[in-house]
Amino acid sequence: MTQPGSSHGSGDGPPPIETVGYDAPQFQVAAAHPRRMEKAVAIAFLAALAGAAGFGAAFWVNADNFWLGATLGVTFVGLGAGFVAWGKYLMPRGPFSESRHSLVPSEEHKEQFVDEFASRGKVAIERRGFLLKIAGAGTAVFGIVAMFPLIRSLGPLPKKFFFSSYWYRGAYLVTPYGTRLQVSSMKPGGMATVFPPTDIGGPFSQTMLVRQGTADITTAPGRETWSPQGYMAFSKVCTHAGCPVGLYQQVTRQLLCPCHQSLFDVGPGRAAVPVFGPAPRPLPQLPLYVDSRGYLRAQKGYDEPVGPGFWERGNSNG
Repeated sequence: MTQPGSSHGSGDGPPPIETVGYDAPQFQVAAAHPRRMEKAVAIAFLAALAGAAGFGAAFWVNADNFWLGATLGVTFVGLGAGFVAWGKYLMPRGPFSESRHSLVPSEEHKEQFVDEFASRGKVAIERRGFLLKIAGAGTAVFGIVAMFPLIRSLGPLPKKFFFSSYWYRGAYLVTPYGTRLQVSSMKPGGMATVFPPTDIGGPFSQTMLVRQGTADITTAPGRETWSPQGYMAFSKVCTHAGCPVGLYQQVTRQLLCPCHQSLFDVGPGRAAVPVFGPAPRPLPQLPLYVDSRGYLRAQKGYDEPVGPGFWERGNSNG
């Protein structure tokens, strides 16, 4: 790079192109104290970095909207102030102009352009590379944190939730009010919605309890002890679309899902097989027993996943 007034080329070619040095007025920055301004910009970027990290932490723990807004505001203000101050006070002021003789540059002019471009880049970027790193770090952290709302909105990981329920061996059958049911609680033809004590009101624990008579009932081979004294319990979650199976017809011994009119036969030897409507498979049955005090309890959890769709392909649980 040469000083003003110097030239490149010789002979009878086009007039030389004038270039400038690093200390030319065009390359001077507007800040009266560049070092101080660099520190101020660095502080702004560090504030943005801290704000982005704070927003991620606040969102992760489901903090109040105040903290979400405050940390997000610090992030944007820090990035904005840092970039504006950098561009206004730490970039070369210009103006820059270039004399041309021909639209087709010579090899010498190409080399000169590359040298000048590299030199100007050093003035604007390389001399303040640490600011660029801080700004990049703040932007990167915010980019990662911006994914938190999407990830968080998906809810908790299901883990084994799709393959099991809150029913367990020895669980009492309780009403939505927490009352334990006994053999004497219902007469033949009665029905009730029951839950395990640990998940009262749970959508996938809700179970339809019906009493068809007073004698033990076998709904399928291997289920000889599952329906003591006429009590039968089936998942209330329809295997079609997950609606609650809320109606029982004592005369026909059928459970009805009111959403899409799926009918399940719960008569002896039928095991809640669908006989009408779009439901693709039977309702899972909960095996029952009566303890020494006459309370109805579960022998174990459901022997298969409850609900529609995916659950049909799930593994069974004990």
